[in-house]
Amino acid sequence: MYNSISQLVKTANEEKTTISQVVLKNQAKEMGITEEQLFARMEEMLDVMINSVRAGMKEDLRSASGLTGGDGYKVMQYSSSKRTIGGSFCTKAIAKAIAVEEYNASMGKIVAAPTAGACGILPAALLTMMEEHNIGKKAAVMALITAGAIGMVIANEASISGAKGGCQAECGSAAAMAAGAMVEMFGGTNDMVADSCAIAIKNQLGLVCDPVAGLVEVPCVKRNAGGVMCAICAADIALAGVKSVIPVDEVITAMREVGESISADLRETARGGLAVTPTGMMLKERIFGK
Repeated sequence: MYNSISQLVKTANEEKTTISQVVLKNQAKEMGITEEQLFARMEEMLDVMINSVRAGMKEDLRSASGLTGGDGYKVMQYSSSKRTIGGSFCTKAIAKAIAVEEYNASMGKIVAAPTAGACGILPAALLTMMEEHNIGKKAAVMALITAGAIGMVIANEASISGAKGGCQAECGSAAAMAAGAMVEMFGGTNDMVADSCAIAIKNQLGLVCDPVAGLVEVPCVKRNAGGVMCAICAADIALAGVKSVIPVDEVITAMREVGESISADLRETARGGLAVTPTGMMLKERIFGK
């Protein structure tokens, strides 16, 4: 089941239910626990996400390196100005994504979703949906289960590791998970969930991993903001009834092949891209010395 999103969709459609209900039932059985117990575990993860958003929103938050911190707060303050290009939903989602990743850089407790380097995208999507569309916690937990299933398929068929597949494997996977979760929360069909995943991954395909000084901060924090915007875009496109021309499982295969072709210098080694710009090298020297 977790080697194909199309199989998840097919099973859910045949049972006339959602992907999350199928996964909840299946995973509880595999783990030898009740569905209620598994739901409770996922609710705990959602609670950690909620706390990481709040804790990461502090104005004086700073990472040990001093590279990041406080920007989530700035964007949230900006969102309340009522004069933003993207509107309340988008700017608040951006603020949350930045805040969680900054909290991670400051050694805070986060949920790897699917990795620490992409931990802000899914919480930002779920919490903003809850707040801006008045969606309850139960629906958010079920959407989190759907997101987890999507992540499992990607991990099995491609990669969620920046060292193996570039940032497309981290932020791209997280954007797909978030897009699928939002579509389910908003009442979209299982097929729309699959299409949103495909669109999100396609829009992040080829994204490299080039962390300045080898730290999960620059450009990682702002790529989480870009990832949640990609997820919102993909979810709305799918909810409008637009299909992905390339089926989602083929998109995932393509992501794996693209990841394998990316130079090692652009796969978390900090030997290329932004990491070796003059400013990137200066920052590395400032943090670690010559």
